[in-house]
Amino acid sequence: MAEYDPQIVEQKWQKRWEEQGVFAADADPQRPKYYLLEMLPYPSGTLHMGHMRNYTIGDAVARYRRMRGFNVLHPIGWDAFGLPAENAAIKRGIAPREWTNANIAQMKAVCKRFGFSYDWRREISTCEPEYYRWNQWFFLRMLERGLAYRKRSLVNWCPKCQTVLANEQVVDGCCWQHDDTLVEAKEIEQWFLRITQYADALLEDMAELSGWPERVLTMQRNWIGKSRGVRLRFVIVGEDDALEIFTTRPDTIYGACAVILSPAHPLLPKLFAGLPGREKMEEAWGKLRQRILRGAELASAEKEGFFTGRFAINPFSGESMPIWVANFVLAEYGTGAVMAVPAHDQRDFEFAKKYEIPFRIVVQPAAGAPLRLDRMEEAYVAYGRLVDSGPYTGLSSEQAIEKITADAQVQGLGVGETTFRLKDWGISRQRYWGTPIPVIYCPACGVVPVPESDLPVLLPENVKLTGQGQSPLASVPEFVDVHCPKCNGAGRRETDTMDTFIDSSWYFFRYTDPHSDRAPFDPALAQYWFPIDQYIGGIEHAILHLIYSRFFCKVLRDLGLVQFREPVQRLFSQGMVLKDGAKMSKSKGNLVGAIDMAEKYGCDTARMYTLFAAPPEKDLEWSEQGIEGCARFLYRVFRLVVRHAAALQHVAADYSHPTPLAAPTAKEKALRRKAHQTLRRVTQDFEARWHFNSSIALIMELVNTLQASEPLDQDAHPAVVKETLELLTLMLAPIAPHLAEELWIELGNDGDTQTPWPGVSSRVPA
Repeated sequence: MAEYDPQIVEQKWQKRWEEQGVFAADADPQRPKYYLLEMLPYPSGTLHMGHMRNYTIGDAVARYRRMRGFNVLHPIGWDAFGLPAENAAIKRGIAPREWTNANIAQMKAVCKRFGFSYDWRREISTCEPEYYRWNQWFFLRMLERGLAYRKRSLVNWCPKCQTVLANEQVVDGCCWQHDDTLVEAKEIEQWFLRITQYADALLEDMAELSGWPERVLTMQRNWIGKSRGVRLRFVIVGEDDALEIFTTRPDTIYGACAVILSPAHPLLPKLFAGLPGREKMEEAWGKLRQRILRGAELASAEKEGFFTGRFAINPFSGESMPIWVANFVLAEYGTGAVMAVPAHDQRDFEFAKKYEIPFRIVVQPAAGAPLRLDRMEEAYVAYGRLVDSGPYTGLSSEQAIEKITADAQVQGLGVGETTFRLKDWGISRQRYWGTPIPVIYCPACGVVPVPESDLPVLLPENVKLTGQGQSPLASVPEFVDVHCPKCNGAGRRETDTMDTFIDSSWYFFRYTDPHSDRAPFDPALAQYWFPIDQYIGGIEHAILHLIYSRFFCKVLRDLGLVQFREPVQRLFSQGMVLKDGAKMSKSKGNLVGAIDMAEKYGCDTARMYTLFAAPPEKDLEWSEQGIEGCARFLYRVFRLVVRHAAALQHVAADYSHPTPLAAPTAKEKALRRKAHQTLRRVTQDFEARWHFNSSIALIMELVNTLQASEPLDQDAHPAVVKETLELLTLMLAPIAPHLAEELWIELGNDGDTQTPWPGVSSRVPA
């Protein structure tokens, strides 16, 4: 080829790879395996360069690992159910399946256009019955074990999506899909998965996750939120009832000045009964219930509340304390009630200052000046030495916590307890485009599981979509009205569908056996391929997806389908792609289309730029000048290699054991030294650091050295020249694979760059 034409070269090699099945991977016990995976993409439509960074990083690693002799599993599929598709379908007046499949076709074409080395035989789509059948199968297994259950509870409700959201799907008080829509509280009957049963395992098994970013592990620990403390009983004055309060700081019990309840606390209606001013209290209560804060908002949100007119007795001091209701007390943490100790808790401090609730100091610093109420501008939350605390005065906080907890148990005032911030996973969604929940409600038999032989429960087609807060399935009689599997009487199907995070919690197992109709996957195949050696995806999935997928793995282990506790050995979270200082997104209007870049510069150029512009864990600011520079570089590489290729086609080169020369010239020494020094550092980058930007910079430096040494064949043996150019080509292969394939053939080689990765010669100085 006289001139480099990226479009011709890329089309040629993509066609050849597909015809030869180059990227197909099957279990082979004789070879070391490498399971590499990018997080399951949602088929939203046109891919932009923000999306492509994730896949480019993964593909570079997959190609490198193949060259290192690994049997690489690199699959792809589609997270195809979900609210965005249903909302888009309502807006456009088309079926969600039609919209989804059109997007899948478009995204698949882009992935193929970029030459990503996926094993397309393993492609899955979660909206197909052959996939979601197994969602239903897992649900039934969990139902048998008591891990799936139904209850009425206060849930997060998105008024725009008109459906329930899990706690993890509430971001800064808003729906994760609509950052302008405040989430409301709503009481509803729904299905849950008992993820809390695995809370300790989720924490303890983090010891196996040494290949995960510490930032992600910290986020998960905080979300699971294991706390050790004591549950105390505060008797309500004039009532037989008592309020149970969990605290991790019993050493501050003598500083408690109030009891504060969540707006969702179940005893509130009883507390209001018969009180003067009840109507005003219930009005204030209603306002707080409409806007219940979530964990991430507690520190910054304005504290709001009201006094109920009722009192509770401090179990240790015997003092009568007012009972308040406030927005910053969470129903899902502890018992939905807290003892307010303003001197030693910042949220309590802010609330007491706003509502002029008197309080006192009961813990003084062990060293330094003592605290004074009139000078306190914030709570003192550290441990110290107790004051004004009855018989515990003078003890350290650590001593007091131990003794007060023991005394509470002996005196019947409370019990030591461990609690978790993590709550059970609500999976019911009042929408159409999701997996039907496989249960039937029978007036005689109650909740009846759908028999396994009747799976899948198919999602009906041609359903009228309304988005009005009730599942559209409820208006489809042929779906809803069924016979009870137990008594054959009239029954009614569940019309809620499953949270789509169910789909993405186990999909990586299905890739190992994607077409099985006998089981979700073959345990033997999972045993060969797992764990996932490298998982790649954004930090935004640190909680939503990754905790759920770890939970599913533990359930599968208990079901006997796998033998390991954790599915992912190494996790990498890439940075975002920015343009004009903002994350690339349709809403920002700053997209750079992937196909546009491939057609303008070639996909190898686009791939190289996304790897070169910034370290992969850092954000990347898009630059048109930067991608143009990468394009010019690849043209230079092509001209350099082709200029010498014809004369070198029949010359042998051995990188690990270079041809010994009787009296090597200074130029030969310099070329070999530079090529092998570059190879050594690029290999280190792929193996340990993933500094692809550094690797590309080193390769550019090597090319500059070669061009400065022109004519290369002057004062240099042909074997040295070919060795240098082939090393350059092979180092480019994971980054710009189409060009590397073309140059490899130009240099007279058979086959392609599935050639093994070269070894650094021991004969070349470091």
